[in-house]
Amino acid sequence: MWIKELTKPECLEVLARTQLARLACARGMQPYIVPIYCVYQDHWIYSFSGPGQKIDWMRANPLVCVEADQMRREQWATVVVFGRYEELSDTPRFRYERALAFNLLQRRATWWEPASSKPMPGSTPAAIPVFYRIKLEQITGRCGAFEGAVADTNQAKADLDEQGWLRKMIRGAR
Repeated sequence: MWIKELTKPECLEVLARTQLARLACARGMQPYIVPIYCVYQDHWIYSFSGPGQKIDWMRANPLVCVEADQMRREQWATVVVFGRYEELSDTPRFRYERALAFNLLQRRATWWEPASSKPMPGSTPAAIPVFYRIKLEQITGRCGAFEGAVADTNQAKADLDEQGWLRKMIRGAR
């Protein structure tokens, strides 16, 4: 298997292609990790959530970690971001940032579902969403592939739009 450290631009490319990532936060000595829908732009990761444990924990400790990955057959790329949570409250101070987050997120299909799904009959109604962003402070990444997965084939050429960017990164590992 070939494994390659990703450059910062390559890490950012993986992050820009990511829709579903994992967010880790901590309270006291207890870590907590959950999947989030997100979008990356200009060193910020934008997302939103209903009120709950992760929002409470990030308010108490804004230091977070986000893991994003891309898997294509026998090829993979993963990045880890260390960052800082910032809530985009519904106030004049954050009006522009909230609008930006909403506009970026709505470009992705079903972006709202995890935080605003319809409640089950008899449960409490959905709460007002909390928009937030994470400032990238450090990013690292790796990619890898099995040796035969990076060969030029007719299938590889057909997959160029879908996985050409990943194949290009992995070729640098040889």
